[in-house]
Amino acid sequence: MPSLIDIRRRIRSVKNTQQITKAMKMVSAAKLRRAQERTLAARPYGALLRKVLGNVAAAVSGDEQVAENPLLARREEHRILLVLITADKGLAGAFNTNLIKGAQRFQTEHPGVEVKFELIGRKGRDFFRKRAVLVAGDHVGLGAKVRYEDTAAIARKAMEMFRAEEIDAVYLIYNEFKSVATQKLTTARVLPSELPPRAAPVDYLFDDPPAEMLDSLLPKYVEMEFYRALSESSASEHAARMTAMDAASSNAADMIERLTLYMNRVRQSSITKEIIEVVSGAAAAE
Repeated sequence: MPSLIDIRRRIRSVKNTQQITKAMKMVSAAKLRRAQERTLAARPYGALLRKVLGNVAAAVSGDEQVAENPLLARREEHRILLVLITADKGLAGAFNTNLIKGAQRFQTEHPGVEVKFELIGRKGRDFFRKRAVLVAGDHVGLGAKVRYEDTAAIARKAMEMFRAEEIDAVYLIYNEFKSVATQKLTTARVLPSELPPRAAPVDYLFDDPPAEMLDSLLPKYVEMEFYRALSESSASEHAARMTAMDAASSNAADMIERLTLYMNRVRQSSITKEIIEVVSGAAAAE
């Protein structure tokens, strides 16, 4: 049976851990609010960009030059660039584990295909650089402050590889933010671009030829998809960490309660034993 000193040390250790988890929950809650606002603000812009792109594509549906656009070229997927977006830190429940398993499952579902990894986030980088996989590049620290310029540079690199026919398709794997308690593992193909369907008839007056506008809109659309994916992943990470730290704080409170009850039982047993010894000694003296 452990001594009272050992139990008190254990309780003190759990209380210190609980303070850390509570602090991490508060930090994640503050960061989640900003990340959620950024994500929700990016969604309408992305939806409107897809709508405009669909209308422009409908306006040039009969133009043969559209089919020659390199970002629309469809080829057999023998070489794929897989962009995996993970977190830089852990303590977020199954957030990173689900993403890594999703990337491994993607490899399994594409046998005989050369899959190159573009790794965004330290957790994914540290995991896959120890495995026998092809890594086209890695990026750390982008999730702390999501900036359009950083994701646009990665998107332009992917587009250049696609134009040069070094790869045949580009896929994104990330966690889409649904709510504080829910994040959805998402696998999306961004290249070759899939032109959105025309939402509603819109009679545009074009200053430039529609084909040229389509050529300029497609790269922006791909860049926006990369930025939106990182924004969604950042919000999902903070939500997952806040949920995990809340559960850890609750578990610590339960453990403190059990340890305190056990300590009281040990102390009561010790006091009872001492009383019995005193009574027995007094009875023997008589």
